[in-house]
This record gives sequence, C-alpha cells and structure tokens, in this order.
Amino acid sequence: MNCPVCDKPMIVFEIDQVEVDHCIGCGGTWLDAGELELLLEGAENKDQLLSALAEDAPAGEAMRICPICEKKMRKVAYGCSDSDPVILDKCKKNDGLWFDGGELREIIKMGNFPCENKVFQLLNDVFGGDS
Repeated sequence: MNCPVCDKPMIVFEIDQVEVDHCIGCGGTWLDAGELELLLEGAENKDQLLSALAEDAPAGEAMRICPICEKKMRKVAYGCSDSDPVILDKCKKNDGLWFDGGELREIIKMGNFPCENKVFQLLNDVFGGDS
C-alpha cells in the first residue's frame, strides 16, 4: 500500500494481531476499520470513537486519497474542549483513518483510549513517546 501523502510504499508491522501501516517518508499511519476495532477492543468502542469525530474542513490542508478505495477522504476533528482538535482524514466508506505524522501521538496524549489494552500500550510505546 502506498502512502496517501507522499506516495511511498508503507511498511506494515503487526502488534498483537493488529496490522499497522506506517510511512517512513512522512511519518503517517493508516489504521483500517478492522484494525481500529481490534485496537479499541470491539465494534462498540470503534463506533464510539468514529462518532466522536466531527466533520471539519480546515483551510489549506490537502485532501487525502484513501489507500483502500482510492476516493477522497473527509477531514474530521478529534479532541476535547481542553485542547485544539486533531484533524484526521477519514474514509467516506469507513475503510479507515489516516493520521499524519504526529497526529496519532497527539490523540494518544489525550488519553481517551482503554489504557488496559495491551495493543494500545504497544502503540503508545511506538508512537506516544515523550517527544
């Protein structure tokens, strides 16, 4: 699969049965809908996360093409009232979410995920960091 930002091939790594597509070139990360479900321990949690995404159209940010269906994705905002929202790219067909470099880290820092989840802890180790 090629990166929707820089069109370079992405690497795939597996963390406890969750495949994560990551671009070494731009630092972006793609999570398929099924991967989100595994990561968030079920369809209910995945649906809760997806319903928390508010449609947004920030000026100046380029539209991304879904690496699965190859259609333009929607800009969505994720966040809370305490901080600026993180703008993500969501496939209109719900194939998955694209996180530009640093966006997954920002969402992890918000702490709205099940902390006891082993897969989440591994992703936090990879993308959360202290930077």
